[in-house]
Amino acid sequence: MASAKVVPVRTYVLTFIALLVLLGLTTGLAYLHMGVANTVLALAIAVIKMLLVVLFFMHAFYDKGLTRVAMVLGLLWLTILIVLSSADVFTRNWTPVPHDWGPDISLQQKTK
Repeated sequence: MASAKVVPVRTYVLTFIALLVLLGLTTGLAYLHMGVANTVLALAIAVIKMLLVVLFFMHAFYDKGLTRVAMVLGLLWLTILIVLSSADVFTRNWTPVPHDWGPDISLQQKTK
């Protein structure tokens, strides 16, 4: 049986402080109007916070072997989902929008 890695309390405190700073940054960013950059920056901050939680609070930083394989496969699957969803969103305007089946009002006005 493998013994668990003893993590110093200082690591948890510094990770918690970093998460609080990133939370404040995310909240402050919500009040700025920078167009598309808001979404990009908010997602980047969210990824950093996720990495901090997974690596230190969930001890993935200290695990080896099968745990790392599972993490890599999870990230690969997430990447596939994002790419396929993006492909759907970015190709929605490739086909023309069909017209309404109702009568054409402009033709009715010309015949009167």
